Amino acid sequence: MLPRLRHVSSLALSLGLLFSAAVAHADVRVLTSIKPLQLIAAAVQEGAGEPDVLLPPGASPHHYALRPSDMRRVQDVDLLYWIGPDMESFMPRVLATREKPSVAVQSLPDMTLRHFGEGEGEGEHEHEHDHGDDHDHDHDHDQLGEHDHDHRPGSLDAHLWLLPANARVIAARMAADLSQADPANAARYAANLRAFGERLDALEPRLQAQLKPLATKPFFVFHEAFDYFEAAYGLKHVGVFSVAGEVQPGARHVAAMREHLQRVGPSCVFSEPPLRPRLAETLTAGLPATLAELDAMGATAPIDASGYESLLQGLADGLSGCLGKL
Repeated sequence: MLPRLRHVSSLALSLGLLFSAAVAHADVRVLTSIKPLQLIAAAVQEGAGEPDVLLPPGASPHHYALRPSDMRRVQDVDLLYWIGPDMESFMPRVLATREKPSVAVQSLPDMTLRHFGEGEGEGEHEHEHDHGDDHDHDHDHDQLGEHDHDHRPGSLDAHLWLLPANARVIAARMAADLSQADPANAARYAANLRAFGERLDALEPRLQAQLKPLATKPFFVFHEAFDYFEAAYGLKHVGVFSVAGEVQPGARHVAAMREHLQRVGPSCVFSEPPLRPRLAETLTAGLPATLAELDAMGATAPIDASGYESLLQGLADGLSGCLGKL
């Protein structure tokens, strides 16, 4: 009977150790508002958990309406990360009743923040609204169309995740928070943070080399979302076709936009997936402008340790894929 008792005791001990390990390595539930933050969290949590994301693919972080199930997730998760009120304007009201930690990353120390219109000389980058056919003007290097209300000159550009230096700051905060919530995995989070930084150290010079030849190539965007990325890699869009919602500009206004495109010559016009503005085809028909896409949200990036780098590489490939042919 003695050997059998030893076997039973050994089995019980093994099961006990497995149970203890499972408790020690219980996932910290992390929720991010948008996928780019989820990608950064996935790099930090690699091997210790998988972060969730609040907004579904293609949803606008400016105007999203939470479902009851979303509200429950916001209340229940251990750690929540969002950009800030300049991006997810619906979140402050939602977070008012949340008791667990929430971090608006735009408020973190050491973040590099940009504001719309900064770096422009006085009158150099004029902003034009569509007021109908009697008020059309055109300017080199200007804003053509009606402003998104979140993109007023001087307001915060909340697309801050597109600057790798900011992603490093966000990842460091996530690693610190996770280590405090899950001390058993603190060494893992620290190692993941170091690995994230090392991968960015390797990636950034490659992106610089890929994008440097494109510095003088002209391109337009439909949404002023890429200024952080452009500043990091020496690029600058020459115009923004920003038309609010489904408002279609007047005929003379479209003509002014087309005149600008024609004057610039061969160029790229980038929209963001999943939707291409109805205006895109009208604007570029018969002109030496190529329609292409840039994905600021990393829609196709894998949610794993290298997902954030995939987002950056996808932007570089989208830019070089079109601009490199001009």
